[in-house]
Amino acid sequence: MTQTMLCAVFLDADNIEIQQRPIPICPEGGMLVKIHSCGICGGDARNYHTELKGGVRNQIMGHEIAGEVVEVCKSVTRFQPGDRVALAPDVSCGSCWYCKHGLVNLCQNHRMIGTDFPGGFAQYISLPQVILEHGFVEHIPANIPYDYAAFAETVSAVVACQHRLSVSMGNRILIIGDGPVGCLHAEVARARGASKVMLAGMDKLSFAEQFSLDRLLDNHDPQSVYHIVMTETDGIGVDVAICAIPSVRPQQQALELVRKRGTVVIYGGVPKNSEMVSLNSNLIHYNEINVTGSFSYPITGLYDALAAIAAGQIHPEKFITHRICLSELVQGMRMIDRGEALKVIINPWLEA
Repeated sequence: MTQTMLCAVFLDADNIEIQQRPIPICPEGGMLVKIHSCGICGGDARNYHTELKGGVRNQIMGHEIAGEVVEVCKSVTRFQPGDRVALAPDVSCGSCWYCKHGLVNLCQNHRMIGTDFPGGFAQYISLPQVILEHGFVEHIPANIPYDYAAFAETVSAVVACQHRLSVSMGNRILIIGDGPVGCLHAEVARARGASKVMLAGMDKLSFAEQFSLDRLLDNHDPQSVYHIVMTETDGIGVDVAICAIPSVRPQQQALELVRKRGTVVIYGGVPKNSEMVSLNSNLIHYNEINVTGSFSYPITGLYDALAAIAAGQIHPEKFITHRICLSELVQGMRMIDRGEALKVIINPWLEA
């Protein structure tokens, strides 16, 4: 094993540097993983232009990780060298009110790989005991390649969201947003038996065309979207409208597109400088509309996502549009910004 590794280090806004750093040690109670794939999340691209949570700097980003265990502490029995593992970023404390009630995604002391711990835009990652005990580390099923396993983190949150909403047969679903998360919501809704799945997008409609949609709508014209949705639902509106885009306008729009007692899901976080949004409270009141948020996933989230991929219910090959090397990380983020890619996967062992 070489003594150094390549990694991409976030120094400040719009400043990521490829560095050679010592390979981290296998920590007490933890293990060392050789990274084979790491996805670029839309949040990574946004944070690159602003900052990491808490103003963290000099940190290795990346949290959609798949790799091979190369070393384990003697006390670790669940994993052994050679195991293929997928990682998700959330690390809970296990002791707060939310953790005690099984709501680990809402942990009061929530931490993340790629922010509070060094992340996956590197050739190796060291997983301390707290991550093995209170994070997400799962064995990869034999029929899933590393790239698909890295995509499982994105799948986890979408599956958890629709499970909590009880999306099922007969439901009419509208997704606003045509990025990887929006397209994934469409695929999951279809897999769960939704009778009508519509998607309204603006930037990546050419990518969204490959999914089994009843209608693909251009949200550059919201009035047209409204009329089509109402026509498709006999003037009633959809059962669930999922705002899978980091913008406040779709959240306002969605209230007009759901039926009475329908549900609006705020799935994508918005930039910090536009956190406040005005919603038509009369629509919420008189139509008894449910407005809810969705963040992360329960303790079974990553396991469930890997199982769905292994069973062929989710098709990562439809989403992964680019595979690049570590030195091309910033270019990959810019492709996402410009709508030129759906999902970009980093292989830190590829040469430029």
